[in-house]
Amino acid sequence: MSTSLIDADSVLAIDIGSITTRAALFDVVDGRYRFLASGSAQSTINAPYNDISEGLRTALDRLQTVTGRILIDADERIIIPSTSEGAGVDIVAATLSAGPPLNVVVIGLLEDISLESAKRVVYTSYAKIVDTLSLNDRRTVEERLDAIIRLRPDLVIVAGGTEGGASQSVLRLVEAVSLAAHMLPQGHRPQILFAGNQSLRDEIKATFDKLAPLQFATNVRPTLENEQLESAQLHLAHIARQVRSQQIIGVTELDNWSGGGLLPTSTAFSRVIRFLSKVYDSTKGVLGVDVGSSATSIAASFEGNLVNRVYPQLGLGHGLKEFLNVSPLQGITRWLHIGLSDDDVRHYIHNKALYPASLPVTPEELAIEQALARQAMQISIKKTSNGFPEKVMRYGPDLSPWFEPIVAMGSVLTRAPNLPQTMLMLLDGLQPTGVTTLVLDQNHLAPSLGAVAAINPLMVVQVLESNTFLTLGSVISPVGVARPGTPILRIRMIYEGGAETSLEVKQGSIEMLQLPTGQTAQLHIQPLHRFDVGMGGPGRGGRLRVVGGALGVVIDARGRPLYLPNDPALRRELIAKWRWMVGC
Repeated sequence: MSTSLIDADSVLAIDIGSITTRAALFDVVDGRYRFLASGSAQSTINAPYNDISEGLRTALDRLQTVTGRILIDADERIIIPSTSEGAGVDIVAATLSAGPPLNVVVIGLLEDISLESAKRVVYTSYAKIVDTLSLNDRRTVEERLDAIIRLRPDLVIVAGGTEGGASQSVLRLVEAVSLAAHMLPQGHRPQILFAGNQSLRDEIKATFDKLAPLQFATNVRPTLENEQLESAQLHLAHIARQVRSQQIIGVTELDNWSGGGLLPTSTAFSRVIRFLSKVYDSTKGVLGVDVGSSATSIAASFEGNLVNRVYPQLGLGHGLKEFLNVSPLQGITRWLHIGLSDDDVRHYIHNKALYPASLPVTPEELAIEQALARQAMQISIKKTSNGFPEKVMRYGPDLSPWFEPIVAMGSVLTRAPNLPQTMLMLLDGLQPTGVTTLVLDQNHLAPSLGAVAAINPLMVVQVLESNTFLTLGSVISPVGVARPGTPILRIRMIYEGGAETSLEVKQGSIEMLQLPTGQTAQLHIQPLHRFDVGMGGPGRGGRLRVVGGALGVVIDARGRPLYLPNDPALRRELIAKWRWMVGC
């Protein structure tokens, strides 16, 4: 049973990850929505349970213990809607990132047009492209057929042909898929998502009718100049839910609890980032990063326009199997402040891939884990920035645009031994520019809020305003060129009571000004040597209001992009110095 969130008072948000299953309860307190509590347990998607229900019920039991609220009836079903006695909830929102990436074959006419657009659809979910077909593909129909049968994809996305454009070429490309569907046994046939020339709908339907599950989305490339991905992305989320229901025991029940609204965690996370972009109405973008076990996800929204990417090959659990195919080992070891051999690092990566729920127990293992997080974020933001609007790339393709705020989540960040380590991972991995605010989603609530944002934006706004997320601090990252030790900023901060503090910031340093969480101050910034802090151009300063966080106000004057010496000993010495500067 589902209930409209507009009239609902209580929301149970469930997230099933590869490692952790979480259940969070939201309700109205004193007329406003609040996050009340959460319960978590190890996910049971893998042996010996092979059923997400076991981990979910453990998480719900713990949530019931914390809140004293009965959520499950005698038949072990969630009580929906809530009763007059206060048991149950009015709505369930569910998100899922557990499970292997979907294997996808992508078909498009032109490699740099329709095929590229279809690829971008795949990049927004927990999926990997195992093969592509286009007009430039020189394989015979038989060779394409063999490839599809061998790969046995979960999904085939077909794009191509502008509206009223090519038709016969598209039909020839899908011929191998149709033959493969004939030959594959029931239960092993791929789902088909057609997102091409809409005039071909009848012919595509006739081709796959009663042969394979078929869905239609609007054309991802209706004209050569225009791209529209949202419809295909929504259908992809729906297909992912169907595939997961077949692959994983318990997913169908969870989907029923949520009224058929189960979403991929990455999709829900990107929704809340876009929602924040609209709420903030800023000239800057809003950035979200999720460094998870199954994938690293990036979501960036500029004036409501969303760019999101999911990188299963950069997850810090099962995704580590492919990490070294994306990043050279030296890209990881360069972030280490401890001397370790390449073999030590490789062994840890392979062992973590086999046992993704394992935790680092030594300083060396922690250093490797955090180095992996830095490299995952750096590669992800770099790849995603290729899709950012050209106008926001103020410093060119190698530097990040301005964001306000940056929202981060993932166990490697939220469970770090201390907050300075979390902040330094984010500064190193994302390398923000200008002035921004770092926000940590320590309870992994952003996907839950994204899952309900479309139907109850009031809840999202009120929860975001209620200190549910942890503000790490305001960060100032000047951009420019100077020798290390050169003064590049003069800063004066005036506190609410009138007290002042002044600081001269030198190139290569990280400075931290104390400002308690929630307190405001006026910050006067004067760049030197034509450094740019995002206040009107190189050398231009000004005054801005900052709000304190757990780490106050942070000035990262190490340069953009960060420079790391090639000599391992000098590099480790420099990283250790940075750690000392922030109090790691």
